[in-house]
Amino acid sequence: MKPVELLAPAGDWESLRAAVANGADAVYFGVEKYNARVRAKNFRVEELADVMAYLHKYNVRGYVTFNILVFEDELEEAKRLVEACIDAGVDALIVQDMGLVKLIREISPDFPIHGSTQMTITSPEAVEFLEPYNLEVVVLGRENNLTHIKKIAEKTNVPLEVFVHGALCVSYSGQCLTSEMWGGRSANRGECAQACRLPYDLIVDGKKKEMGNVAYLLSPKDLAAIDLVPELIEAGVSTFKIEGRLKSPEYVANVVSKYRKAIDEYFAGRDYKPSEEEIRELQQSFSRGFTHGFLKGTNNKQLVDGTFPKSRGVFLGTVKKVLKDAVLCELQAPLKRGDGIVFDAGRPEEKEEGGRVYDLRKKGKKIEGEVSSGLVEIVPGRHDVNLTRVHVGDRIWKTSDQELDRRLRKTFETEQPYKLFPLTVHVSGELGKPLVSTWHDETTGHSVTVQSQELLQQAYKRPLTSDYVKEQFGRLGGTIFELRELSATFTGDLILPVKELNRMRREAVAQLIELRQCPRRYEKRKVEVTINKQPKQKAINPNLIALCRTMEQIEAACHTDVDFIYADFEFTTDYPKAVQAARQAGKPIALATPRIHMPGENGILKGILKAEPDAILVRSLGAVQYYTSQAIDQTLIGDFSLNIANHLAVELFLSRGLDRITPSYDLNIQQMIDLLEAVPTEKIEIVIHQHLPMFHTEHCVYCTFLSEGTDFTNCGRPCEKHRVSLRDRIGMLHPVRVDIGCRNTVYNAIEQSGAEYLPNFLELGVRSYRIEFLEENANKVEEVITLYREALEGKRSGTSVWRTLKAINQLGVTRGQLVKK
Repeated sequence: MKPVELLAPAGDWESLRAAVANGADAVYFGVEKYNARVRAKNFRVEELADVMAYLHKYNVRGYVTFNILVFEDELEEAKRLVEACIDAGVDALIVQDMGLVKLIREISPDFPIHGSTQMTITSPEAVEFLEPYNLEVVVLGRENNLTHIKKIAEKTNVPLEVFVHGALCVSYSGQCLTSEMWGGRSANRGECAQACRLPYDLIVDGKKKEMGNVAYLLSPKDLAAIDLVPELIEAGVSTFKIEGRLKSPEYVANVVSKYRKAIDEYFAGRDYKPSEEEIRELQQSFSRGFTHGFLKGTNNKQLVDGTFPKSRGVFLGTVKKVLKDAVLCELQAPLKRGDGIVFDAGRPEEKEEGGRVYDLRKKGKKIEGEVSSGLVEIVPGRHDVNLTRVHVGDRIWKTSDQELDRRLRKTFETEQPYKLFPLTVHVSGELGKPLVSTWHDETTGHSVTVQSQELLQQAYKRPLTSDYVKEQFGRLGGTIFELRELSATFTGDLILPVKELNRMRREAVAQLIELRQCPRRYEKRKVEVTINKQPKQKAINPNLIALCRTMEQIEAACHTDVDFIYADFEFTTDYPKAVQAARQAGKPIALATPRIHMPGENGILKGILKAEPDAILVRSLGAVQYYTSQAIDQTLIGDFSLNIANHLAVELFLSRGLDRITPSYDLNIQQMIDLLEAVPTEKIEIVIHQHLPMFHTEHCVYCTFLSEGTDFTNCGRPCEKHRVSLRDRIGMLHPVRVDIGCRNTVYNAIEQSGAEYLPNFLELGVRSYRIEFLEENANKVEEVITLYREALEGKRSGTSVWRTLKAINQLGVTRGQLVKK
């Protein structure tokens, strides 16, 4: 088996050093604003060369995260960052935007690209879609389980990267619009505000379901797959990825060292299982509770705890009794003076009591050192904790361990290699000539030749021997090297001063390190990303499209003057009925694919074809590949979920067989206008009315809270009997709907309208406009269609449309403003 790569996060220099010192094979990091963790310190473009030189000195690869969408007016700046990464010898760019993939390949055919998990790559077909762009690595969705991973690995030679530790996103990466919709901070732009970590009420069939202290319905535990290392390797995983660019360097040191050990033990052929102490140390650095995520399959009960949304650390036990100056606890984990603790009453939204442990006692007698079990009196710092606010039954968590932090810091406070790199040396010499030494760095393959500055003299007492030279050249303490082997060829008895041997050794080491730090070279071409905007012809007789989610809506739309109907049903097995209804009404109809495509789900895509629609609304890279790789008659429309945000992405998807494109919802009005000015607008479809689909998640709220089962095989299908909504802190009800794959979509409570911008779009030649329905009845469907038809025909203002419907006046996820040019 090929060795796997351990990939560590770095949000700053300290974390970078912590990763290298603890055995990471590669590090990923962001540069300035163009990455999915803009709140991390990140690195400056000017630092790239230094970062890569430092990493390459220790034979560690460095990957720059460019895992966000790029808007039209940012392409020139994006090009400069790509060129800077190429010049600095970065080992790869981690990319989400397909337009950026196209740009990189135009600039350099050999610069490595890694497909980010933000691409939502979850099937063999999605990997196959990316093959023409020669991606070096593909990062699979966190929702892929071990069976999926194995199936994907069997069908591709592209190395697969999988997250193994850290925070889990409840929504599919690249498919979450909540943060920007509610707070103007886009997850697709690295600014996620973590709306999934907020409390929600569960509203079932219009009534609140009482669930005690369970309020964080969308906040998953943290991923910890250290015990699955052998299974992941054998499933075909090439890279183990650790999440955490916003976390501390101590966290990085801790997690990297633990997974380094697990991987090394596997390849050494030893049956390794992490100890309880190792798991506790991982929990101590950061933990909302550990889970395998989806790696062992979907288990909704284990994924979400629901009682707290933030890191807790190590569970110590519960309060048995509150004393005057202490609490009595039956300890379940080690505790000592100086450790941080917090008392958890199950109401994390309220201020919690916490502080440092001042003393530990047993039956009133002070205990020295660490205590691991038994009834213990925990004495907090005098001014840290108000014990009147602590109650019997409160859970106690160990939130910090200063001793552990000190131990972890020692690993990276001084610069030292995780391991020494072997050198082989050959020396030769003859009387009256310089001593010649050739040094070979076995790890990198580099070789250097260093000659003595003094000539070899005749030796009368102690001539040079291979053992003597090996002893002198082997004095490599304080360097990153160790001398593995030395061979020597001497003609006669020769001598050279020891100071000259030492100089040669130092020079050889310096040259080898310099070679390691030389930037990797790639081909680089000059590319222009600005385009000449062509005059647009105003759209005449624009098409109005109605996306319906029930048969009632389909039948209502069939009695209006819409030009096209889309069916987007929870159960695609009902699609033939929709097609039949549209045919009878003489309306063309498109059927929507699921937003996610997993291994083994081609039957769903095949069933859509079998229903014989006029067009297909395609929502995933896997579905694009499936349909474009075969001869079909249907028109293919790429939906918003493909995250098309610039003209390069439009060109790419049109060239791959799509007939029309729906731009990403991340575009505000000005960004949409910028895009439309740069693309053939007859190929663009704009959604101008909808309930925004915010979270799209493998986590099923119905199964978790309305069933005794754990997944779709044993949940009893409560989604077929009930309607669920999530009520947020301001009282808005957000509907939760299920698709055929049992994935949940949480829709925004209020529909929104882009009707105000219809004149701008028409002037730019856009002919296709979509309105989407969610729970509307037949009368509402007819009313909405009439209003938008009148607006398209100039009989009604866009403002009157959204005001009549009491909708939010905005396009996509942010309001935005038009800038006069």
